[in-house]
Amino acid sequence: QVQLVESGGGLVQAGDSLRLSCAASDRTFSGYAVGWFRQAPGKEREIVAGISWSGGSTFYADSVKGRFTISRDNAKSTVYLQMNSLKPEDTAVYYCAAATSTVALITGETFRSSWGQGTQVTISS
Repeated sequence: QVQLVESGGGLVQAGDSLRLSCAASDRTFSGYAVGWFRQAPGKEREIVAGISWSGGSTFYADSVKGRFTISRDNAKSTVYLQMNSLKPEDTAVYYCAAATSTVALITGETFRSSWGQGTQVTISS
């Protein structure tokens, strides 16, 4: 099954932007929905955004709506998360994972093997 690798995290100030990338190990990636998740210290993991296999359907958590944009380039087997107007509360380890559909992303039915090591995002105030 597809394996994903996250990159693009870093330490930035509040109000800055970052773009995360989620690269897939093979072309089967183009047939799956992909989601971005995050986990802050002491908190449960939460889904941030998701995108359908075609890119035609996206969804966002209320906390990031209007600030984050998820997109994908199937030719490059990569999903992106553009994060603008970052806030200290966005600090977390960000992960991407694949699933059969956007509904499966929301219900947590992701492919276990698709999870990467995550990328740290730290926002200073």
